[in-house]
Amino acid sequence: MDMQIPFIDSAAQAAHAPFEWQDHRGYDRVFRHEALTVGLILPLETHAASPHPSMANHLQMARRAEQAGVAALWARDIPLYDPQYGDSGQIFEPLIYIGHLATATKHITLGTTGIVLPMREPLILAKQVNSLDRLTNGRIVIGMSSGDRPAEYPAFGIDFDSRGERFRDAYEVYRKASEENFPHFDSPRFGRADGSLTMLPKPLFGRVPTIAVGRSQQSLDWIASQMDGYLGFVPEPARLSSFVDEWRQANRQTNGEDEPKPLAFGGFLFLHPERDYPFRRIGGGLAIGSRALRGFLDQARDLGVSHVALNPRVTPRDYRQILDELHRDVLPYFPPNE
Repeated sequence: MDMQIPFIDSAAQAAHAPFEWQDHRGYDRVFRHEALTVGLILPLETHAASPHPSMANHLQMARRAEQAGVAALWARDIPLYDPQYGDSGQIFEPLIYIGHLATATKHITLGTTGIVLPMREPLILAKQVNSLDRLTNGRIVIGMSSGDRPAEYPAFGIDFDSRGERFRDAYEVYRKASEENFPHFDSPRFGRADGSLTMLPKPLFGRVPTIAVGRSQQSLDWIASQMDGYLGFVPEPARLSSFVDEWRQANRQTNGEDEPKPLAFGGFLFLHPERDYPFRRIGGGLAIGSRALRGFLDQARDLGVSHVALNPRVTPRDYRQILDELHRDVLPYFPPNE
């Protein structure tokens, strides 16, 4: 792939300007007005009886997902395995892993759900993300979270109760370093810059889109103001309307009457063998049949949800069978924007 030069350019001067849906290849593939797309949370493997996936044949499965019409693959950020949670995600560090997946795929959006921002050094994170954005020709969307595993924080020497404040602090430094030429910042935790230094490369389209994964200890108003979208926990069908209304209200309060930034939800998927099996809440997600899932997503799209990220690891069936069933009953009705 040919990378665009120069790595510092006028597009980067658009820092903190309103982000347009069509301005970024990976973002536009996933988030479109009055449409809904489907993504998969990694690993692309079921392992209901074990906390750890084998990660066997994962590149082949990523290509298969892309061909089936999956809009995005999302990597989770789990720095340390905690047996109390019984879940190690895709095991590999998310940014390194999605860089590896980029070599095996061509179009699918690659993202995170989400980088635990309070544990990350924002300058290094900006360098990593901008590099991925360039090397993938703009296929990266970065979901960020505050983390939900208290046991990890002491290992990093960080106070768990400070994670919301650290999130905002790190995010401001990250955005300035990532997008602005020769930025100025003064952070109580993450250093200062006097405008004499700049970071290379800059994002291909001026900005790598960021979405909040969960509320990250922030208000919806703050997320609507500062970030490029919000991915919440999968709501029950009866709560879909209020889920959307809360987000739209936050957008109106912070962004006026402009079109609201995109809204998504995600969680574990137990894909029931009965195709019409209705929505049922399970820990961390939902159980549902494939045809019923299509109806649920129709309802979500009509209300204004733009994306759903599903993790079928808890379904006790072969992942290829799950993907084929989604390809038959769900994915053709919610295609990515090619």
